[in-house]
Amino acid sequence: MPFPVRLAGCAALLIVMGSTACSPIRTHQGYVIDKELVDAVQPGIDNRESVLQTLGRPTLTSQFNQGEWYYVSRESRNFGYSDPKVREQQTIRVRFDTAGNVTAVDRMGKELIASVDPYGKTTPTLGRKRSFFSDLFGNIGTVGAPGTGGGAPGGGQGQ
Repeated sequence: MPFPVRLAGCAALLIVMGSTACSPIRTHQGYVIDKELVDAVQPGIDNRESVLQTLGRPTLTSQFNQGEWYYVSRESRNFGYSDPKVREQQTIRVRFDTAGNVTAVDRMGKELIASVDPYGKTTPTLGRKRSFFSDLFGNIGTVGAPGTGGGAPGGGQGQ
């Protein structure tokens, strides 16, 4: 192959590769929100079973009182190898009373997204700082000692 043809081929390849790195990558994560279905869920009328039939399984549920279901939908976009940026996020929160009836349906946007930045390579903790040797030898003499919770297998005290 002559030199100008190779050069033109390499230039074309670089242009194609460069243009694909700059094209946006759009992603969708989570629940696909249908406005009519969400509007169909009415407080005081619907219960857990009817919400499950209408909206399907929630993205996540409340961990403590089992009284809230969350449906999360997120649209992201990024260029090439950069970190994705959230363009739009909608969260539907369905709250239930103790009998399982819907008490409220709330809509929230991306303003509630928490940004968590790591702090160095370690997580700071409260309390004393321990060295490698205190971690390694710190339990010598305390295993099975009275008042330290050690003792017989199974967690009980020896008879």
